[in-house]
Amino acid sequence: MRYTFCLFTVLAFIWLSNSGHYTPLILAFGLASILFVILIARRMKVVDQESLPLQLWSSLPGYYLWLLRKIVASNLQVAACVWRTLFSGKADAANAISPCCTRIKTTLSTDLGKVLYANSITLTPGTVAVDIDGDGILVHALTRAGLQELRQGEMEQQIIALTESDRTPVTHKQAGLDT
Repeated sequence: MRYTFCLFTVLAFIWLSNSGHYTPLILAFGLASILFVILIARRMKVVDQESLPLQLWSSLPGYYLWLLRKIVASNLQVAACVWRTLFSGKADAANAISPCCTRIKTTLSTDLGKVLYANSITLTPGTVAVDIDGDGILVHALTRAGLQELRQGEMEQQIIALTESDRTPVTHKQAGLDT
């Protein structure tokens, strides 16, 4: 029941912030729409801890700030690569961009953690998560340095701290996953 109430609150907030019209008729239509969506979601049995992870809400702002810093830093790195490619000689251009694709092993145990990890990889410029399969994520990177940064495991440790608070973080070297 608390997930249904939280879903109602989130949908109402989104609807009210996007509507901009607060007449009784429009508010009634909004309420009817929200109740209809909740009815469908409950009938599909998708209102649960996985679809609405309430336990993450308190730690998400800190993670978002960390991810924002990573996105800005990655943007600067990609811009530097493009700049070197455009305005340097052919030898330097070949070294600036070195596209590669590899499977990064992960110690994340939950589907939510794996999806957040893959989405975070894709949000940082220069890297794209292509596939999630078992205990690995197929990643395409603009540079080998981008893949090396992922192998160091800082992003994975952030996800572990966010989604698996009852688990102590394990580094890639401790888990024997350094590929």
